[in-house]
Amino acid sequence: MVEEIFIAGAGGQGVLALGKTLALSAVEQGLYVTYYPSYGAEIRGGTANCTVIISDREIASPTVSKAKSLLVLNAPSFLKFLPKLVSDGLLIVNSSLVDISKNATNFTNKISKLIQIPATAIAKRIGDVRCANMVMLGVYTEAKKIISSENVIKVIKNIFSKKQDIANLNIKAFKEGLSYETEESKNF
Repeated sequence: MVEEIFIAGAGGQGVLALGKTLALSAVEQGLYVTYYPSYGAEIRGGTANCTVIISDREIASPTVSKAKSLLVLNAPSFLKFLPKLVSDGLLIVNSSLVDISKNATNFTNKISKLIQIPATAIAKRIGDVRCANMVMLGVYTEAKKIISSENVIKVIKNIFSKKQDIANLNIKAFKEGLSYETEESKNF
């Protein structure tokens, strides 16, 4: 098993934190992992993305030209990174900030599975828009079933071990994503 994931959004949306949490959760599960972050010079508001590779065997390179899964938190990242998704890949989109219908003509390949989730709206409802990344992680975890939710929760608790209220908020956001009822769309 080799799972290649691109995660993309704007600086300040927690893109790198999402990738790092996913990577550490896979390590916790005993899998091989690479985590390769990239961000613009302006950080907050600029572009941010990362590649995470999860495997049951050693990984030769931390980079990939095409990913099996793409998690997109904003519209500019959707347009930029969609071509990097394999034709039968999983696309998870923050529908609070990305309107697929406005960009339908930009689909250059068939996506086998599309999940649209209003991650920012959900995060705002539960208390802080900054945890939209954990909502997205919850959706990914449920969709792919590669890592256990227990390991993700354990990692979140470890990351925020000195800030229990922030840990609890991120766990709540993650669980919201896990339990989100998706309407998957395959035809654009």
